[in-house]
Amino acid sequence: MFAFSPGPLEFGVILVVMLLLFGSRLPNVMRNMGRGITEFKRGIKDTKDDLQKTIDKEDSTSDDSDDS
Repeated sequence: MFAFSPGPLEFGVILVVMLLLFGSRLPNVMRNMGRGITEFKRGIKDTKDDLQKTIDKEDSTSDDSDDS
């Protein structure tokens, strides 16, 4: 489909150029990316916990109304 598909050598050259251009900022970029991923996972976990609490609360409310 493509006339040019990059091989391992081309990817290596691109990697070297990226390191030369952004090498000094790369640790900060990776650190910030790690923090972002951590915050995202924490947000997902909090949402799941809140949803589970709501489900449990609804289940206990419906169980109480069945006893009447």
